[in-house]
Parts: sequence; structure tokens; C-alpha cells
Amino acid sequence: MNISVKKIFSKSWPGVADYLSVPHDQESYRRMSDLLDSLVDEIGEDQNHPLTALMETVGILLAEYEKDKYNVPEAGAVEILQYLMAETNTRQSDLAEIGSQGVVSEILNGKRELNVRQIRALAKKFNVAPAVFLKG
Repeated sequence: MNISVKKIFSKSWPGVADYLSVPHDQESYRRMSDLLDSLVDEIGEDQNHPLTALMETVGILLAEYEKDKYNVPEAGAVEILQYLMAETNTRQSDLAEIGSQGVVSEILNGKRELNVRQIRALAKKFNVAPAVFLKG
């Protein structure tokens, strides 16, 4: 290993390893989910926020845990939203927190992508981690 890389990681890795590794148990999954929630709150809709890449990384790591633990099939955000709506008997008009019925329709038809605020609202409504909507 390159000496400068070894220096950097031997000092900093122990402090971040719990947050930048695929979780292997429910406790580490919960801790990372809490981190993702905090990052979503901090970043809001600012796509240029310096922590956006960290938010995406944590979402990917959580998705890996979910894939291994729950054998979740690959699906995009729209398919996941449609599934959650069907499971909870939710109609488009029940999703006012993400926008008008027209906005919801555009999202469900793939004409518009979910933004950070909408992902946060949907995660809260359906009681899932925001990372669920970052997979697709």
C-alpha cells in the first residue's frame, strides 16, 4: 500500500468506517439510516451541496444491505412508489405532500424525477428509509 494512502486511512478510517461500510447487522443499518436522514435534512434540494456525494454513498451502502438481507429486487423509484401505493391503498390524491395530482402523475409516468424534498416526504409517509427511493 502506498505510504501516503496508508497514513491517510490509518488515521481517518476508524472514525468513519461505521458510516462508510456496508452494514452487516440491524444496529449498523439503523445508524446509517439515521445518518442518511440527517444528510437529507441538511442537503435539502441543494444538488450542489458538498455532502451530496456522501448522501449518495450512504444510500448505496444501505441498498446493498437491503438487497442482501431482504432480497429486494432491483426497481426504480417509480416502481417502488407504485408498489408502496398499491400495498397501502394510496391514491395519487393522497400524495399532496409531494405536489399536485398533476406532479404526482408526471412522477408516476416517468416524466419527472423525485427531488430530495419529495423523497423525504415519501420516506416519512411510507415509513421507509429515503435510500429506498435512491435505488432506481
